[in-house]
Amino acid sequence: MNFCNRISRKLFILLLAGLLVNASALAQGSGQADKDDKTKTKQAQAVSKEVYEKISEAQEMVDAKQYQPALRLLNNLYNPDKLTEYEQANVLNYLGYVHYNMDNMKDAIATYKRLLAIPSLEPQMAKQTTFTMAQLLTVEDRYQEALTTLDKWFTLELNPAPEPFILKAQILYNLNRFQAMIQPIENAMQVAEKRGTEKKEDWYALLNFAYFSTENYAKVRDIQMVLLQNWPKKRYWMSLAGAFTELGQDEKLIYAYDAAYTQGMLEKESEFVTMAQLYLQAEVPYKAAKLMQEKIDAGIVKKSEKNYRLLSQSWMLAMEDEKAIPALIAAAKLASHGELDARLANTYLNVGDYDNCVTAARNAARKGDLKSPDNIQISLGMCLYNQRKYSEAKAAFNQAAKVPRSQRTSNQWIRVIDAEVERNRQIRLAEEAAQKKRKEIDERRANSGRA
Repeated sequence: MNFCNRISRKLFILLLAGLLVNASALAQGSGQADKDDKTKTKQAQAVSKEVYEKISEAQEMVDAKQYQPALRLLNNLYNPDKLTEYEQANVLNYLGYVHYNMDNMKDAIATYKRLLAIPSLEPQMAKQTTFTMAQLLTVEDRYQEALTTLDKWFTLELNPAPEPFILKAQILYNLNRFQAMIQPIENAMQVAEKRGTEKKEDWYALLNFAYFSTENYAKVRDIQMVLLQNWPKKRYWMSLAGAFTELGQDEKLIYAYDAAYTQGMLEKESEFVTMAQLYLQAEVPYKAAKLMQEKIDAGIVKKSEKNYRLLSQSWMLAMEDEKAIPALIAAAKLASHGELDARLANTYLNVGDYDNCVTAARNAARKGDLKSPDNIQISLGMCLYNQRKYSEAKAAFNQAAKVPRSQRTSNQWIRVIDAEVERNRQIRLAEEAAQKKRKEIDERRANSGRA
């Protein structure tokens, strides 16, 4: 599974849109001084009319995408000596927002840091700004700072939604801390389940990557099954197949591939060839042969020696020797060795085509590079025997007998040939004797008739 090394900026724009403070929501009205501390506290949490109007003006500029004028206005407005801490917080908050809209993340982050340094900052704004900071730091690839900031946010938020946990997992991914990714993703799923909200496909994909990276293939298998139940896609079938392979569950591998094939998800030559090989392993060679034949004819699978060999093997195992012959002929023509010609000779022998059997066997011997050269001599001898070319057949068996393992078989065939030759000789002699006897009888009859 591939994840981008840089988390999508678009993702954070969407997240930030719901988190950055809108200036129009700032408190209105002027502060009124009172004598006691409580009144002073209330005064500190109010925004003066002048400050409010300036921020509103800056907001209008931002809406009109006049960012530089808005920036100048807010910078001129910000004066810690003249503003209350609450007013400072609101000015800095909107100033950070302007930098963000200008795609100036560095200054946005610096501004939010100043905001967080205000001693009397409201808890809600502190929490909100801390999360925004974590997001912006992530966008800027400052992952360790982002992680530290996000962890601080988790101490402030008592009831986090699932998404911040996913953000943490994405940051950990970029820090190559794959094992550590697992817990926050599972936390996100637990929160979603408690809240009755949807668990997203991307969460499972991220968790799958984490388990795959830690070689926990049993978990990978289980996650793929969840993904396939809810979001059936080719890559999940392939990942499930990979998990079965890693777990040594090869007998289940075919189910993943067959499901992908049935749903029309296989596209590449290598995928179809693998599917055919799995059919062979599952002892359904006819399916393997049909698949290979179809894809070779369609030009999807290359007409290579290797693929023709697989096709011919599939047809032969399916007991369809005649259908295997064209594939073997094609494969043998592409091969420099004689092994495929030898297979072709044996196939011709099986279907009783002895003339082509002899040709193929002799081609095999001529090309050479055979695993068992004695075996092709035996096949040649058998084909020659069926052609009643006994002397040539004996020569082939005698050649095979030079290899110890083939001596017994070759000698048996030689004895069969000798017996056949002798039997034919005896038959011929008997026929000749019978013909001679009949001739004599016919001559006697002829002579007696003349007498």
